[in-house]
Amino acid sequence: MNTNAQHPSPEHRRPDGVSDTTVKALGGLSKALETAERARGALYTFHQLTGSADLGLDDAVRLLREAGHGEQADRVEREVLGRNVIPGHWTFQIVEAYNATYYRPFQQIEQEIRQELAEGRDHLYEAEMKEARRTRHHPDHTARPAT
Repeated sequence: MNTNAQHPSPEHRRPDGVSDTTVKALGGLSKALETAERARGALYTFHQLTGSADLGLDDAVRLLREAGHGEQADRVEREVLGRNVIPGHWTFQIVEAYNATYYRPFQQIEQEIRQELAEGRDHLYEAEMKEARRTRHHPDHTARPAT
């Protein structure tokens, strides 16, 4: 077995002088960004589901007309089809605003702070947790892939 696999890779080792509290703070910042990533994914889900629902109205309107319900078909077209989901906005605009106003600045700040405080190293908290929890010398618990 390659003994290098028993030690974390350099990019997952804490730089000299970085305190436990700093590692915990960076871990919390990273976790918060990951939560924002999940919220962003939920927005994309919302965007795609709402778009699919709106496109699905085309068939419903067509079928209402075929069934002789032109007034109801007209009402769906007029009142729902292509409607803004919030005043002045379709879902793509909500996603764009979230990305520009919240997500990208958060992502940039997290990256800058990691660079300032830990030489840009990512997931130090998790890497240290892995190191503390793994079973030494077990082939399925190596610190990193053998090289």
